[in-house]
Amino acid sequence: MAWLSAAAGPAVAQESCPPAQDHSAELEQLISQVQRAPDEGVAHLLSNQMWQFWADAPDERAQAILDRGMTRRAAFDFLGALEDFDQLIAYCSDYAEGYNQRAFVHYLRRDFAAALADLDRALELDPRHVAALSGRALSLYGLARMEEARVALGLALTLNPWLPERNLAIPGGPLAPEPPNIVEPDGEEL
Repeated sequence: MAWLSAAAGPAVAQESCPPAQDHSAELEQLISQVQRAPDEGVAHLLSNQMWQFWADAPDERAQAILDRGMTRRAAFDFLGALEDFDQLIAYCSDYAEGYNQRAFVHYLRRDFAAALADLDRALELDPRHVAALSGRALSLYGLARMEEARVALGLALTLNPWLPERNLAIPGGPLAPEPPNIVEPDGEEL
């Protein structure tokens, strides 16, 4: 019966996720630099540096889960990626990138409502997460919530005016600011 007493011994406490490293100062510096970037090439390099900070998971276990989920997503294994990001969020519930990555998979699966819920949580944790703001704009656009999408994209472009999604906001684009209604002196709209 020795095996029974060993099995009935004290339970091993589940390892908890440590807080993510605070990269806010570095990210603020990169945001400031990308706002002043002279061209798209420089902005792209700065955006890649932002991703290095966002994708810096709180510990090795979280990093392995995040990396595996991103690899699965890139291979179009969306269900496998969702499993990984669910696991990451269950382990590190205060890590914004877990929610952002799961939202991206939902977006790719055209489940815009699920993406939006995850993006809102990511932004609660990291309000200046440029990619989550941009993803929120795209998800709102997917839900045909145009005015909210315009606002979200405007916020994202305020932080990084070089985002590829900026083309949605150019004149004639689907998220371009609405032109004002022009009323003729006789009261008819043009």
